[in-house]
Amino acid sequence: MLKATYSKHIFKFNFAGVTSRGVLNEKPSWFLKLYNIENPEKYGLGEISIIPGLSPENERTVELLLNELIQTPDFFLNNYQNKLDGCPAVKFGIETALADLENGGNRILYPSEFTKGNAGIKINGLVWMGNKEEMLDRISEKVDSGFSCIKIKVGAINFNDELELLKYIRNKYSSKYLEIRVDANGAFNQTDALRKLEQLAKYNLHSIEQPIKAGYWDAMHLLCKNTPLPIALDEELIGIENHENRKELLTTIKPQYIILKPSLIGGLSVTKHWCELAEHNNIGWWITSALEGNIGLNAITQWTYKYGSNMPQGLGTGNVFSNNIDSPLEIRGEKLWYNSSKNWEEVI
Repeated sequence: MLKATYSKHIFKFNFAGVTSRGVLNEKPSWFLKLYNIENPEKYGLGEISIIPGLSPENERTVELLLNELIQTPDFFLNNYQNKLDGCPAVKFGIETALADLENGGNRILYPSEFTKGNAGIKINGLVWMGNKEEMLDRISEKVDSGFSCIKIKVGAINFNDELELLKYIRNKYSSKYLEIRVDANGAFNQTDALRKLEQLAKYNLHSIEQPIKAGYWDAMHLLCKNTPLPIALDEELIGIENHENRKELLTTIKPQYIILKPSLIGGLSVTKHWCELAEHNNIGWWITSALEGNIGLNAITQWTYKYGSNMPQGLGTGNVFSNNIDSPLEIRGEKLWYNSSKNWEEVI
């Protein structure tokens, strides 16, 4: 018989996390512990991580569901995949806690050369929004650290300043040595998005994430059809609950890439379905964390090494919090590694 407990943790950002949707100074997560009453020392951990204003769940919904899980764990867990449509972060947390428990309860969910410490995962360096000088400093820091692929948030400062920033970067680092991805988080208007993409394309960018707001499939299709710059869907995938709707989205919009964030789209099994659909439609993809702490990030990175693409992944968010959970995950150069000589911090 399974038992469940949980605890809430408020992550504090090392700096204001500026996006085109607003500023993040903190965000909530819940750590879920699952164990068998006959062997309570062996337990699985999962993280339910939400981004207020973006995740479909809110804090009240998460805690209502977790309290229901505690009261009827066996019944709840037997039905959670169907019961939790519209609650992707809770699905992700339960799925990964179960996977951890089933694999021994030692935070090794998907054993591989990565979890042995013999291989790393290439990641992009994430450059948060700021004023021009701040962003230049952050970009230089990433390049000096060894990153050959960086992702820059755009859409929160003056667009001409962003173009000047990209021009400066390209003059200093050619596309042969530095891949640049940009993420608009839906900041562009439909009326001028194509013009902005044409201006951005001058700087030999790899791709742009979600140039316009999600939900406007016809407008996004026209952008993807006419863009001089590859487009990657991100927020567009949130809330697409079943296989047929996922298939319809990809065949309607026909993007060049999709970006998969497991705790925003329904967990790792749903992520696998998206990967298969993308490959069937000749669409590229990569995995990105959605500001999970190290417990959630650990599950995503292990899955990504085992099943992911060879592209740089968006998994470098573990250092954005001042109070993250101590873990074996560490960034060395442009790769994320699992250092098995480091211990996990106790959280529950």
